[in-house]
Amino acid sequence: MLIDIEKIDDMKQAHWIIFTGDRVVANKQQSELIAASWQELSIVHHYHDQIISLGEHQGLPCFAIDVGKEQLELEDYETMSLRGVFLSQNEPLFLAIARAWQWILFRRTHRFCGQCGSAMNQVDWEMATHCHTCNHRCYPRISPCIIVAIRKQNKILLAQGKAQKERKMFSILAGFVESGESLEQAVHREVFEEVGIKIKNLQYFNSQPWPFPHSLMMGFLAEHDSGEIEVDGNEILEAHWYDIDEMPSIPPNISIAGKLIAETVKRIAK
Repeated sequence: MLIDIEKIDDMKQAHWIIFTGDRVVANKQQSELIAASWQELSIVHHYHDQIISLGEHQGLPCFAIDVGKEQLELEDYETMSLRGVFLSQNEPLFLAIARAWQWILFRRTHRFCGQCGSAMNQVDWEMATHCHTCNHRCYPRISPCIIVAIRKQNKILLAQGKAQKERKMFSILAGFVESGESLEQAVHREVFEEVGIKIKNLQYFNSQPWPFPHSLMMGFLAEHDSGEIEVDGNEILEAHWYDIDEMPSIPPNISIAGKLIAETVKRIAK
């Protein structure tokens, strides 16, 4: 939510998430969020009307600022991509920046009303924009996705799509939930469409907000029921059953994919 600049003038220190383009400004020494008073951040003072309150991060108030495409003159700071933040393996940092990015992306893409074309105004008390011409209100977009780790006896199914191939990595299956279907239906459909098998004993595991660009990943565990792997050749290029001691490069544990793989390995190893 937006905040009055007068309310932060007296704060001795706060965390600041500053976005320039699609990169976030970070402290050079720790690759962490900037911890500073407002007076110390002269590089963004002319964006005081863009300050968004994000609650707290590690005991300090946390704010986000979007400078659009402006290239800031940085001396004590550097910029990091969202992917770079993810690869830093700092989960609290990643989650804080992911939340800020999804909120900023929403504001960038909802400057005008999709119903009548008038300018949208920021709502003060919640994450929303409002059109005072036709009273249309918009909230940040969240795209529900499922992701599932599948085991077959003592092996786990790992697949590689185009994105994973570029990173020389294998992961588990995932996909967007379609309108009118449940999460469970989406899991069964995606698995069959992508690798041609049927699954059983579907079990919910965990969820994770995912800022690429505005997804909510809902994780499941499942077991192979029937069918042989037959990749679709479009979203999935390659998929195999792997022994847990002979797995290829996989996502780190900071991601829900890594957590699901780790849980499957733990269950197989029992």
